[in-house]
Amino acid sequence: MIRNGDVSRKGSVLNRKNVSLNKEICTRIAEKVKDAGGRAFYVGGYVRDRLLSIENKDLDIEVHGIEPQKLYAILEEFGKPETVGSSFGVYMLRGYDVDIAMPRKETATGKGHRDFEITVDPFIGYEKAARRRDFTVNAMMEDVLTGEVVDPFHGREDLENGILRCVDPETFIEDPLRVLRAAQFASRFAFSIDPDTLELCKTINLSTLSKERIEEELKKALVKGRKPSIFFETLRQMDQLDVWFPEVKQLIGVRQDPIYHPEGDVWIHTMEVVDRASAYRDKVSDPFRFELLALCHDFGKIVTTSEKNGRIHAYDHENQGLPLIRSFLGRISNEHGLIHYVVNMTSLHMKPNAVYHDKAPIKTTNRMFDQADEPVDLIYMSMADKPLIMGSDVFTDSNDFLFERYEIYKETMSRPYVTGKDLIDAGLEPDESFTQILEYAHKLRLAGVEKDSALKQTLAQFKKRVKI
Repeated sequence: MIRNGDVSRKGSVLNRKNVSLNKEICTRIAEKVKDAGGRAFYVGGYVRDRLLSIENKDLDIEVHGIEPQKLYAILEEFGKPETVGSSFGVYMLRGYDVDIAMPRKETATGKGHRDFEITVDPFIGYEKAARRRDFTVNAMMEDVLTGEVVDPFHGREDLENGILRCVDPETFIEDPLRVLRAAQFASRFAFSIDPDTLELCKTINLSTLSKERIEEELKKALVKGRKPSIFFETLRQMDQLDVWFPEVKQLIGVRQDPIYHPEGDVWIHTMEVVDRASAYRDKVSDPFRFELLALCHDFGKIVTTSEKNGRIHAYDHENQGLPLIRSFLGRISNEHGLIHYVVNMTSLHMKPNAVYHDKAPIKTTNRMFDQADEPVDLIYMSMADKPLIMGSDVFTDSNDFLFERYEIYKETMSRPYVTGKDLIDAGLEPDESFTQILEYAHKLRLAGVEKDSALKQTLAQFKKRVKI
């Protein structure tokens, strides 16, 4: 069966081998640093995730107590050090995926997550070095050799209590990206945000951020989040939806027919769909764009919802919302393929449940799957979007029906079919009508007509049109 899709997960033997090599080089560097009178620490997300028993292959180490020249000489023993940025005190070794940094202070000199004045100081001390971090749970340091955790801002306690708390309010506000990071961390770890930090986030202007930064944090929330909806619920609490997510905010208060949507307005429904979609992230073609589809699928209800004869309707919302989707996705991404996917799949998202309800003929479901950028994703989208009133038996029957029809579609598309070469061999000259002729042949293919018969019907139709 194809229910698990054709998508392979990360975490292969090669990846595990690379992580092992990276940890080994960290240990070897730390031993040399110790011999030189210094100390090397794992820092950032690796320490946090290890304490949460979450795998994290991104290794960053910070070296204290030796001059930059000594560190560079140590790194040269293992390969060619490469400097990251300009005067950042950050190095990489070719062949390894590890950042090796010196302690530093950062002071914002520009707007957005852009310009910072970097001051490298290997003798700054653990507390001052950790003060530039965003949240206490990210400000812990773990000795590479001994495993001792240095925790000047009580991040371990906040980690155990599931709280995100900023390290330093004065430096926190210098980087508006931290508002988005707070929301995505809350989503990924189901953490609550310290009230003072939440209030601080309300005061920060996000308009100076780049779309690339927004997309990066959104992707982490949607792809890694335990509950992706927490990302948007958190931004809503911060009053920070307006600049980058206005269409999402407009879902708040848009009414739905309580017969089909007893859960509430379109915001509530969308948040539930985004969370249900996360169960299928390992089965679809691309989890990020699939979650974006779940987020955007009902944007059309913003402009189509009305009440008639006491019932709430949103006729043609699957098409009327497409301009809103293009505007939203164009604001956060430059990836045309992603935008095409979400627009295409949104326009079709009502059809799977409709064809099941109508027990539509095979040619209809073949046509539906043929129109979809990713047919399997369309089925999983319908599963995430099914009305809550649908019973479990009906839910299962619907899924079985759609997957069985998809198998029929695959088998149909594997058969021989009429091509342009077949038309030329039959004596037709390629011209502007060729596209229409092939489209007609393709309809016969979707209807299950065998190739020989389809070719005869196509030629007959062509002759009828040109009145030969």
